[in-house]
Amino acid sequence: MMTTQTELDLARPFTKSSYSNGGDNCVEVAVTHDGLVALRHSRHPEQPPQIYTPDEWIAFLAGAKDGEFDL
Repeated sequence: MMTTQTELDLARPFTKSSYSNGGDNCVEVAVTHDGLVALRHSRHPEQPPQIYTPDEWIAFLAGAKDGEFDL
């Protein structure tokens, strides 16, 4: 199911990565009132965000911290 930004019931607004330095080529994250994590690209905020469950998001962050996605 695709969810558009206007359909999201956000508990917090989208925020950019602290590594963005104000650029427009960044990841933005928001949390919905029902606890889902919405992820979008700052260059294309009009496109539907990717939606993750809290468990999926925690697993992704753990993998990133452990270097699972390093090139």
